Amino acid sequence: MKFLKSQMKQLVKDNKELQIRVKELMEEHDLEKNFALKALYHSEVAEGGKYQSAYQALDSPKG
Repeated sequence: MKFLKSQMKQLVKDNKELQIRVKELMEEHDLEKNFALKALYHSEVAEGGKYQSAYQALDSPKG
């Protein structure tokens, strides 16, 4: 599994809790949104994170 900005943006867009976390990361660490998304990916998605399955579901073909 690898970081895809478009997929991470979609995951955050669909999840109010993640929207709040991105804003917190940006403010706390003075990060640009892209870096905050990447940090959130590594903390909440990658390696069995809380949102890993939701992120992976965005990767599966719709149909």
